[in-house]
Amino acid sequence: DLVDWQKPLLWQVGYLGEKYDEWVHQPVDRPIRLFHSDILEYFSKTAWYVVFMVWAPVVLYLSWVSYTSLAQGNTRLFSSFTTEYSIPVHKYYFPFIFLLGMFLWSLLEYLIHRFVFHMKPPASNYYLITLHFLLHGQHHKSPFDSSRLVFPPVPASLVMAFFYGILQLMLPQVLGLSVFVGGLCGYVIYDMMHYYLHYGSPKKGTYLYGLKAYHVKHHFEHQKSGFGISTRFWDHPFRTLIPEETFEKED
Repeated sequence: DLVDWQKPLLWQVGYLGEKYDEWVHQPVDRPIRLFHSDILEYFSKTAWYVVFMVWAPVVLYLSWVSYTSLAQGNTRLFSSFTTEYSIPVHKYYFPFIFLLGMFLWSLLEYLIHRFVFHMKPPASNYYLITLHFLLHGQHHKSPFDSSRLVFPPVPASLVMAFFYGILQLMLPQVLGLSVFVGGLCGYVIYDMMHYYLHYGSPKKGTYLYGLKAYHVKHHFEHQKSGFGISTRFWDHPFRTLIPEETFEKED
């Protein structure tokens, strides 16, 4: 009775005020409409395979560009500070730089999920509540809406462009691209895995089975912990691991 389900929710949730945080963490099994506009509504939904079809070719192409650029032998680390002690970056380092990008993505995945997607917007701020619902709240409200489990390519490209720009400022051009493409691959794996954790049926005892159980606990019991999706690694140092006894009781 707090919202009209026959109308788009995005413009309603901001009026929930102090009731929003409790309401958004009470899941329902029904589709959500966000926008009045059919065009905006269409682009706010994405089938899982679209992410792979769009970004996998980009990962392969940028990986080839990075490797062939490193093979030219012109890339050196710290060359902007000193020419005498700068370190050459050979093409053989590319796999390790790529893996570094994937590792950094896993950290970024955790930080975004915890501090952006799970921020608690002020009850008096209509716009921050609306933004939170658009970014992640609608997923917690309707976790079984298969069309909203992965990030639409258009807004994803804007976020990626931002992080690519940061890497280009911090690192030599080719090195920044190599780290970026590893992170982009990590993102694709994350989005595919997130969809699978909701709709897949992994075999009991496997790594993915444990992740699925962990993510289900995050959605339905421990919304303030368990922020790792593709890995639980970062929940350990940041002390947001879901207590193990909750799984032992279930078993």
